[in-house]
Amino acid sequence: MENFSSIKISALAEDDRPREKLLLKGKAVLSDAELIAILIGSGTRYMSAVDLSRCILASVDNDLARLARMSVKDLQKFKGIGEAKAISIVSALELGRRRKQVEQVKKPKINSSADVYEMMKPDLQDEPVEHFYILLLNRANLVTSKHKISHGGTSATIADPKVIFKLALEHMACSIILVHNHPSGNTKPSQTDLHLTKKLAAVGKNLELNILDHVIFTDVGYFSFADEAML
Repeated sequence: MENFSSIKISALAEDDRPREKLLLKGKAVLSDAELIAILIGSGTRYMSAVDLSRCILASVDNDLARLARMSVKDLQKFKGIGEAKAISIVSALELGRRRKQVEQVKKPKINSSADVYEMMKPDLQDEPVEHFYILLLNRANLVTSKHKISHGGTSATIADPKVIFKLALEHMACSIILVHNHPSGNTKPSQTDLHLTKKLAAVGKNLELNILDHVIFTDVGYFSFADEAML
């Protein structure tokens, strides 16, 4: 069988060109019409998938935003576009919209313990029991995700190191910030807090997953292990 790399795109049937072109040269070189042609798969007896896609785009002046507003019924008005093909187009454009929406949500950057305290207020303010969270950060100190590890009574909660580092490794984190609250309002770390922080910092060092800080949250203030040079 002839290898794709030895095939000239010009020698391919027009309906096959977009797929082969993507394999040979990458997705970036394909036109909007060619990408839509891949979605619909085939054209009609008299029109290739690429030409049919060009007709669809021409109806919206080649504006993908307008195309994204078209319904399945709107697309079915084009000869050769049945329900299944229309659904494929609508689904692909909806994925694109959702990706753009996600990208617009800016990841918060942690520059200080005060940033951690403000970020955690919606989760920990006025909480009657203890909760233990971790913030996972990338190399730029942007928070990539937040995870609640456990919650417990009014004076203690359990933070399992295996769970913490499993999450950090799965999310490809570069560093971790520990956060838990003291419902009592006392910002002073307990002996358990001190032991746990030391233990997690040692494990993190071995895994090259630094514990940047451990913030004890209360409604009236906080304690930062990093600020107190205890890490």
